[in-house]
Amino acid sequence: MQAAGALLQLLCLPMLPGPVIGLLLLLVFLLLLGRIPACLEQVSAVLFQYLPLLLAVPATGILLGGDVLLTQLPAISGALLLSLLLCIPLCGWLMQRLIGDKR
Repeated sequence: MQAAGALLQLLCLPMLPGPVIGLLLLLVFLLLLGRIPACLEQVSAVLFQYLPLLLAVPATGILLGGDVLLTQLPAISGALLLSLLLCIPLCGWLMQRLIGDKR
């Protein structure tokens, strides 16, 4: 899916990163399939064990770049607030839809 996302990015969506397009393609595929394949579930279980390693790089940036973060605090706060206001209703709608599909 990531390769297909990179191809779509080159062909018609240069404003979005290829991996993001690939994740959206994976989401659409899983919604259409209606279940998670066993092979994908096994791979994701292994990758979840290494999830804390992905958080080490941002944590280091926060510790070493504190002065830059303080100067950009209004912009960062605004972006976080906007994403929060957009994501909470979207997650609520998605949860209601997925729960409704199970009934």
